[in-house]
Amino acid sequence: MALSLYSVNAILILAKDDASRILAKYYDAPHKPSGTKDRSYPGANPYPTVEGQKNFEKKLHEQTASQADKCDIILYDNRLVVFKQCQDVICYVVGDASENEILLYSVVLALRDSLFQVLKTPPDKRTIFEHFDMVALAVDEIVDDGIILETDPRAIAARVSPPPVADFSAKNIDLSEQGLVNGWKFARSFIGKSLAQQFG
Repeated sequence: MALSLYSVNAILILAKDDASRILAKYYDAPHKPSGTKDRSYPGANPYPTVEGQKNFEKKLHEQTASQADKCDIILYDNRLVVFKQCQDVICYVVGDASENEILLYSVVLALRDSLFQVLKTPPDKRTIFEHFDMVALAVDEIVDDGIILETDPRAIAARVSPPPVADFSAKNIDLSEQGLVNGWKFARSFIGKSLAQQFG
């Protein structure tokens, strides 16, 4: 198979107990090679329909749920799949059978570790649903259109996490009428003293 930037076919987060879909992103190369009639070109989404995706996810879960704590790589449906269990969810990264398994493994580790840093706790179903926006952003920071962009969990978490809140805030400022009058008196007094020192 020709070398391609489009290394990842899908990133999945499924519930460990019933294979329900928590997050599923399937990637398709944005530019189909000319003269290609089937979906065998590099980066093609092998499961273009939702029905095909859910069928793949269910059967993949059956193959991996019982061995998620023993191994973390399989060849299934002519796809190389690496996975990691976290609490009550399993994170999967799916690539072509000829893809480099170490490269895909670095992606699944980046996903798991960045979610741990972003969520401040080991990722579980409830926490992922509560912070789904940040989880989806983390996935987008790792892979875009099947191209691996980043595998450093700290860099991913830094881009996804909300910026730190400044120490000062307006909550201690009195915006009532009396507060504004007091502020005006203070400013007038301060300006008066400054002018007296300069010209006095």
